[in-house]
This record gives sequence, structure tokens and C-alpha cells, in this order.
Amino acid sequence: MITITAHAADGRVIARASHGTEALLCFDGTYAGGEVIEIASDAKHLWVQPDASVLPGEVYLPEGRMTWAVPAGEHRLAYRPGAFAEGRHIVSARVMDGAEVAAERCLSRNPADLRGDTDFFPHCTANVETRNESCFAARNVIDGLRYNTFHGEWPFESWGIGAREDAWCLLDLGREVAISRMALTLRADFPHDAYWVRGEVALSDGGVVRFPLEKTGERQFIELGDRRARWLRLQNLVKSDDPSAFPALRQWEVYGRDI
Repeated sequence: MITITAHAADGRVIARASHGTEALLCFDGTYAGGEVIEIASDAKHLWVQPDASVLPGEVYLPEGRMTWAVPAGEHRLAYRPGAFAEGRHIVSARVMDGAEVAAERCLSRNPADLRGDTDFFPHCTANVETRNESCFAARNVIDGLRYNTFHGEWPFESWGIGAREDAWCLLDLGREVAISRMALTLRADFPHDAYWVRGEVALSDGGVVRFPLEKTGERQFIELGDRRARWLRLQNLVKSDDPSAFPALRQWEVYGRDI
């Protein structure tokens, strides 16, 4: 059973819908700030879309619950113009079947990810986000978009490091999975942007994989072998000698399967 509940800032229930395998909720009203969409499910693997402004995607719910605070204020700059401002809202959630869960796929993509602590995964965090602005937040690198020829607001949001040499980004998948490879899409607003010439990824299994990077806006694939890990951390990223001080990451894709 899946139940979707929309709450006002004061906790009042705005609307609710339930279904055995696929819940669909539609309700009218303008978001005033502080609203929360809550999804409760007997299944842990769901395909969800919390708003029409967010791409649908896979989430993992270790406790069978997803609490999604509707982005407000400056946080909306990481979404398309006018996002969440409509007077009618749709939310959907369906159970993923066994074949979907067992398949080799991109395990990192989660357009619904939020800044701060979450009770659903995948989830990205970092030790720095440029000027603490949402359009440079870590969660942007798993939002499913790879538009990277500019920088700033949607659809060019990215993870910006504020010129920090010790920047790291952590991807938590919420459970141990089998990982085969990953792909990095750098932000490529050259010459405004610099790029990293090399870096490394540490995995929760204790392994570290070092890799080179090139000055390109295309995906750069890194083979990781058949590893079992819950999280991965990009670290020790080394900037090129470009005059620009601004390397940035647009998308981080990790491929594998559930165990």
C-alpha cells in the first residue's frame, strides 16, 4: 500500500490518496511555504514524482517513508522558472517491480533529492557549496539533467566548490549495492569555468579509485569494477592550470544493481 499525504505548514492535511501499487494525488491551492509531501509505503523501492516541476525518478525508502519539503524561496532557483507556483499540483508514486529493482541501471539519479537531512535516497551532500546557493548545491548532481554549457539557474545548476581545494561530495545510496562504473559530467561554461585534471572516489568498502579527467562537456566514464558499497565520495580533485578558479560538476551517475 502507498499513501501520499500533502500537509500544510501547520501540519494540517491538505489532500491524501492511497493505492495498493500506484498512488496518484491531485489537489488545488497555492503553496504558501512550509508544505510537506509525505509518502508512506510497504515497499522500499518506489518510482516517484513529487511535483510536476520535478522529473520522475527512483527512490529508496529504508523506513518506508519519504518526507519531501516543497522547495521555497531561494531553494527554487535550482528548479525551472515558476516551479511550485501553480495552483494545481500532482504527486505520483508507484512500486517498482522485481525486474526493475534487479536490473543494471543508474542508481544515483534522484531528481527529488533535497538539501539537508533526508529519509529517502539517493542523497548528495558536500563540505562546500558556492556561497551556500541552491543553484550550486550538491543535490544538483543527481537531478537527472546534464545541461552544462552555462552556470547558475535551471537547467544549468551544478555543484560549485567556491574555489576550495579540499572540496568533497558524498553520494549515499541508502543501502549496499553492486557498483560497476560511474560517469562525471563537468560543467563546461568555458572560459568562465576551469576543470579538474584528476581526482579520486572513495567507497564505503574501503577502496579508492583514482582517475584522470579531460576538458570536455561530455560524460567521462570511470570503471569501478564489481564493488559492493553503500556510499561513494569524490575527493582530492585537482584543478587545471586554467586562469579560471571555478571547476564544477554538473552530473554524477553511478551504475550498478541492487544485491
